[in-house]
Parts: sequence; structure tokens; C-alpha cells
Amino acid sequence: MRVVALRLEPGQHVPEHRNAIPVALIVTVGRLHFHDGAHAGEVGEGEMMLINPGERHTYRADVATSAYLVFAGLPGVRSRRWTLRQRDTTT
Repeated sequence: MRVVALRLEPGQHVPEHRNAIPVALIVTVGRLHFHDGAHAGEVGEGEMMLINPGERHTYRADVATSAYLVFAGLPGVRSRRWTLRQRDTTT
């Protein structure tokens, strides 16, 4: 696992790219606008976005924004797509 801090000033953006491993983007301050070619949206303070391996994506900031990128896995190792599942608490 690798954790990288990201800081974008208003108007800055990260060009479209892909990652070889799953990434969790966690916004700690501000707001990021993202686009993956099919969907667009926002990730605000205290929210997380999951990025699956191979997905093209880009993001930009309209306000000063800080986030952590958590890279979970090893390049070249086959991984499953990320999903958020609710834990079954009935058993």
C-alpha cells in the first residue's frame, strides 16, 4: 500500500490517466470534480472515490483542495474491481 498527499489550487487539474492498481481518493479539504469518460461528479470534504484499475479518469479543483490517494495493490498483479458492499449483520 502507498499513500500520496495531493494538493490542488483553484483551477489546477490532473490530466486524464489510468492506474494499474486500485486507488481510493479521499478528500480532506475542498472539493474535486471528476470525469471518467462516462460519468462526472464531485467528491467533497470527508468523501471518498474508488478508482478501479485501468479506468481512465481526470479531476480538477475549483477551490483549494487537499486529498490522499491510497494505492492498494501491486502493479502487474491481477485484482478484482472494487465495490462497496454492505456487511450482512443478520447472522
